[in-house]
Amino acid sequence: MASLGAALVVFLAAGLAVVSTRWVGDRLNPVLTTAPERVPSAGGVEPDFHAWNRFHIRYYAMALLFLAFDMEMVFMYPWAVVFVKEGLVSLVEMLMFILILVVGIVYAWRERGFEWA
Repeated sequence: MASLGAALVVFLAAGLAVVSTRWVGDRLNPVLTTAPERVPSAGGVEPDFHAWNRFHIRYYAMALLFLAFDMEMVFMYPWAVVFVKEGLVSLVEMLMFILILVVGIVYAWRERGFEWA
């Protein structure tokens, strides 16, 4: 129960820090009045295209593929530590996990998910 109280104190302190930082930033920031000052780019230069410009779907697909295969490492680093203690059972589990990832890579390759153009 003491750890729950400590976690609650840390959570409240972090929340207070975020809110107070935002409040102080709003108080210290001068109000932007002219149009070039409101442009969200360096030096008030007019941007070439709108910030909400659409990107091709293949960039999002590539990002999702990267995240899926990057999560592999999140599981493999702790597994390397546990492998010494658990032995063959953890090896079989990790081989099944890697097999699922390889099936995903083969599927993405066949669907031409790794091509940019």
